[in-house]
Amino acid sequence: MTGVNKAVLIGHLGRNPDIRHNRAGDQIATFSLATSESWRDKATGERKDRTEWHNVVVFDENICKVVEQYLKKGSLVYLEGKIRTREYDGKDGIKRRATEIVLERFRGELQMLTSQSNRPPPAEDADAYGTTSTRAEASKSIAEAINDDIPF
Repeated sequence: MTGVNKAVLIGHLGRNPDIRHNRAGDQIATFSLATSESWRDKATGERKDRTEWHNVVVFDENICKVVEQYLKKGSLVYLEGKIRTREYDGKDGIKRRATEIVLERFRGELQMLTSQSNRPPPAEDADAYGTTSTRAEASKSIAEAINDDIPF
C-alpha cells in the first residue's frame, strides 16, 4: 500500500532564513512559517484568530538560492513539501521530537507571493538584459517606437 505525504502551506516568514552548509558543502535553508486562520465565535460573536507555526527545511539547491536572495521576515510564500518528524537529543540529554516541512531535492516547490518593490523594470528585449538604462530612456524609446510608421 502506498501513502501520500504532502504539505501545502501559504504563510508569512516568522524570521529571516538561516542558510547553512552540510558536511558535503550543500546549502540548507531553514525558516519558520506562520499560517493563520480567523473566524467569529458563534456564541459571543467575537473574532478569534489562531496561528500555527511550521519549521521549514529546504534541501533543494535552487530553492535555497531563492530563499537566500529574496526572502526575509514577513515575506508571503506558497510552498509544497513533505511532513517529516525527527528525533534528537536535547542539550539536557532528553530525547525530543521535531516536526518539519521538508522541501527535498527536485520534490519541493516554493513561490514568492510578496511583490518585490526593489526589482528593476523588465527589459524591452532579450538583448537588453545585463545593460543599464534609466526609466527616461525606456520611456523615450517606447514613445519613438509608437510614433514610427503609424499607418494612418
